[in-house]
Amino acid sequence: MFIDRVEVEFTAGKGGDGCMSFRREKFVPRGGPDGGDGGTGGSIVLEARVGVNSLALFATRRFFRAEKGKHGEGSMRHGRKGQEMRLFVPCGTSVIDAADGYVIKDLTHPGEEFVICRGGRGGHGNARFKTSVNQTPRERTLGNPGETRHVILELKSIADVGLIGKPNAGKSTLLSRISSARPEIADYPFTTKFPNLGIVDVDIERSFVTADIPGLIEGASEGLGLGHEFLRHVERAGLLVHLVEPTPVDGSDPVENYTTIRDELCQYDATLGERDELVVLTKCELDPDGEVLERLQQHFAENPVKHKRDLLSISAASEIGLRDLVEEIMQRVTKRRLEMLDAGEDLNPIREVDMPTEATKSRRTPPHKAGSTAALSNDHQARDIPSIWGKQSPTGRTLAPTPPSETPKDDTKSDEHS
Repeated sequence: MFIDRVEVEFTAGKGGDGCMSFRREKFVPRGGPDGGDGGTGGSIVLEARVGVNSLALFATRRFFRAEKGKHGEGSMRHGRKGQEMRLFVPCGTSVIDAADGYVIKDLTHPGEEFVICRGGRGGHGNARFKTSVNQTPRERTLGNPGETRHVILELKSIADVGLIGKPNAGKSTLLSRISSARPEIADYPFTTKFPNLGIVDVDIERSFVTADIPGLIEGASEGLGLGHEFLRHVERAGLLVHLVEPTPVDGSDPVENYTTIRDELCQYDATLGERDELVVLTKCELDPDGEVLERLQQHFAENPVKHKRDLLSISAASEIGLRDLVEEIMQRVTKRRLEMLDAGEDLNPIREVDMPTEATKSRRTPPHKAGSTAALSNDHQARDIPSIWGKQSPTGRTLAPTPPSETPKDDTKSDEHS
């Protein structure tokens, strides 16, 4: 189930209450206050993680409550802190305040996190109020409540390429041919009802992420059709691949369809109209004479744009021109990545295996297994390795010289004395 927009409420844990207690023990005539403090409530942390592709976790659960802090007890025992609640969201998730509509945080990079709700502080026990003039305080404070936030989580997919076009233009078919994604494909419009992401592996070292957006129609920027709900997924795409069908099923003109989608993109977000674009004429076998291709070329010549725009012709069903299309996309994506690196931006890993692994800390070697004594064992005793004697051990002590090996007695000397 693909969920890209949810409305949830987060509440951090309440702090534990302070305790009022006095020491009462045998043979201790003057005890005094010994009430402990309450523990801090648990906080709620949102973290962006590679491998999480949807907000389905929040679809069936709209209220999240962190653990409360434990109350203080006598004998100066402080309450335990509430356990932190850590929730994982996809990269590209925007946290929006539900009341005012402003963006609180935009989680775009893997591992990026922030505390959306802080836990309440624990209350003080009566031992905190002990003074020289107030030796038996009967005051304590209660724990503070945790923060509460009513937010909207909105996912804007981070893809290198966004596939756009009219319904039934062949976007899902193209995605299934160049990647391992298997979107629903049928011969009727609006088959795609939610965005699909696919990873295209050009070779062993090069790959990019493609997002298939549901078909757009006229008035999509104002809420008509299905695509208006998912236009946000192409906001972060660096390259737009605009698919044009030569013979639409509704009998409309292909050139007019292209201009209609372009107008809808500009009305939704003016920056989308200035983004690099690759226009692809799909189902080229339905245009054997190249009439539609020539009309598109003429339209581009008569209506120049400031951004880079090229025209290709493919057939996903017959796999005509797919290799050239993938190579052209990869070159543009590589160029954009280099520009991002020059600007000091970080590139997001595509797969979870691409995440850098933290080096494990090596365990400390025991002293008897380091240095000159490392070779000692049951079979190799110290007397068998005379070269180590007279040197310093890892602990700084000088090893005693090896005792002389037992030599056979001289029988001749014993006979003379006898």
